[in-house]
Amino acid sequence: MKILLLLGLLLLGAIRTTAGPVTEHGALRVSGHQIVGDDGRPVSLAGVSFGWSQWEAARFYNARVVNWLKDDWHAGIVRAALGIDPAGYLSHPEAEKARVRKVVEAAIAADIYVIIDWHDHHAPDHTDLAVAFFQQMAREYGRHPNVIYEIFNEPVRGLTWAGAIKPYAEKVVAAIRALDPTHLIVVGTPTFSQDVDVAAADPIKADNIAYTLHFYAGTHKQELRDKAVAAMNQGAALFVSEWGTCNADGAGGVDVESTQQWMAFMRRWQLSHCNWGLYDKAETASIVVPGASRRGGWTEKDLTESGRFARALIRNWSSATAPAAQ
Repeated sequence: MKILLLLGLLLLGAIRTTAGPVTEHGALRVSGHQIVGDDGRPVSLAGVSFGWSQWEAARFYNARVVNWLKDDWHAGIVRAALGIDPAGYLSHPEAEKARVRKVVEAAIAADIYVIIDWHDHHAPDHTDLAVAFFQQMAREYGRHPNVIYEIFNEPVRGLTWAGAIKPYAEKVVAAIRALDPTHLIVVGTPTFSQDVDVAAADPIKADNIAYTLHFYAGTHKQELRDKAVAAMNQGAALFVSEWGTCNADGAGGVDVESTQQWMAFMRRWQLSHCNWGLYDKAETASIVVPGASRRGGWTEKDLTESGRFARALIRNWSSATAPAAQ
């Protein structure tokens, strides 16, 4: 079976001989408020989140794009956003899983990290499906140190931590842990993954749990950073699995000043992050223009303003060597 998988990855153009961050750091784990590698040192990764798997991003879910993001963008991580509803996993689960598998297997072959993201705003309505999906992913990929499970993308406003999000998370975490006792699990937080301080005050009692922080630079400023600091001061580890250069609705201009403030913040606290997003809809947050190649190989003219800015930030992330925040 392993030989067949490797042959398949080779045919997809996914095999790479150059070592990447997974060889360097190994499986990620939570230590205090930080995410560390095998040697116990904090790990801060920069990469790209694919867009909703069922929409404009669908055609980019392939090994050539993953390799391009590693080789040209110097991405250490990618995020496969499994779109649940509308017209996503609930409607055609096997097609959506197939897209996610392409990204996951290409990332494993490329020696970079990959987030398997249950990209849902109403996950407690789909608990049984999420449990079954993540059990399947744990069986298939749980032996690979590359894999991170993100079990709830962005809970909508009104879903409370104690009443809905945490009980859902506890069920999914338990299901994963029954098959994969060690890999990092990232849990969404209230109000579109902004109220990390609320989750930190009532944490999930399980090992290797981090909490999701999302920001869009045009909308979210110092107040959200203050929430993040409050959460980390309570001992919570945070993972910025989605951030944008613009407003939270994906529109507006590229807010360079605010994005740079966020980059400085993430460097200081050594947070890992994925830029939203890889898709070609005509809006600010898209990193490529409509009609850009589905196989990567993009030139400057293929990238949007946001894409060019994000690429420069991600390419230079490895030079961020600020000491761990205390």
